[in-house]
Amino acid sequence: MKNRSILARALAAAVAVSITACSPKTDSAPQPLAPSNIKLTPAQRENIHLYTVASAKFRKTVTATGTVDFDNDQATSVLAPFSGPVSRLLVSLGEHVKQGQPLAVVDSPDFATAISAYRKAISTAQTARRLADLDKDLVEHNGVARREADQAESDAANAEADREAALQSLVSLQVPAQAIKDIQDGRPISRLDGIIRAPIAGTVVEKPITPGQLLQAGTTPCFTVADLSRVWVMTQVFGSDLESVRVGDQADVVTGIGSAKFSGIVDNISALVDPDTRSVVARVVVKNPGDLLKKQMYVRVLIQAREESTGVLVPVSAVLRDDVNLPFVYFLQPDGSFARQHVTLGYRSGEQYDIADGLKAGDQIVVDGGIFVQFMQNQ
Repeated sequence: MKNRSILARALAAAVAVSITACSPKTDSAPQPLAPSNIKLTPAQRENIHLYTVASAKFRKTVTATGTVDFDNDQATSVLAPFSGPVSRLLVSLGEHVKQGQPLAVVDSPDFATAISAYRKAISTAQTARRLADLDKDLVEHNGVARREADQAESDAANAEADREAALQSLVSLQVPAQAIKDIQDGRPISRLDGIIRAPIAGTVVEKPITPGQLLQAGTTPCFTVADLSRVWVMTQVFGSDLESVRVGDQADVVTGIGSAKFSGIVDNISALVDPDTRSVVARVVVKNPGDLLKKQMYVRVLIQAREESTGVLVPVSAVLRDDVNLPFVYFLQPDGSFARQHVTLGYRSGEQYDIADGLKAGDQIVVDGGIFVQFMQNQ
């Protein structure tokens, strides 16, 4: 009987051990402890400098990328003023031209047609005017009816209107004034070539036509002449920076080639968002001395906001990073110790950060010697 009791107790103990071994562990892994505050000795305090946080005003500078384009207010697309094949090109791409300078010669039949129409219109108008004057004289002597005289006057007026319209056709074809005078005086004129001329002074930036190409009047683009003393820079501004950009803001354009910097002004902000980049295009008008800015050149744009912002600014040297790369500063406690204070960084203005969250005006933080405090804290 005694042996049975001993055996029962042994089995119960074995079962208890087995249950304990199979039961899940409830103890979790130890969590890393937050660094404790640190107190420095007077001698150690000499290695650091404190900064009293204060609210301050600043102007944001938005940095963006942009692409150079022509100023379309100073660029003109030259359409063919007449039809016909191109005989010669007189300018090269990139060449500077004066207003009215010949750009190309076109062998156009439009001139012969327009000159013939003008000669006929002159003759018809002269004949109609003679008949109207004759009928007017006859009416005074009761030679013709008043109705016939009125009709003759109407025919003369219509013929003179047709003559003026034919003259305007010659002017639109840029027929020389001397040739028009010779036609009016009844003198023969030599064969005229169609001359495409520069409508403004500037640089030939596009030349899509070639010799022999057939042009259609008013349809075929022949040249683009642009005044490159001023260009547009189309820059992309993203949502986080859009609130800081306004029409009229000053901007600097940097090409990355040498140290050249170009000044400009934001003169338009698009009302639409680019569906591909999710950005808004801001147009900057930039002076371009020496024509150094070229179309499609990539540039960096620094836009200085005119409106002031208010924030809590601290020196960049005050901000450190912890083991998981979160920013923090060393904050002076009432008992004289220093504690880590995590902060949310906002806009960086030069060598200062705008602290969006974590500090308030009047707080004292370490600005020089933070690395020393961190070293002492880790000892």
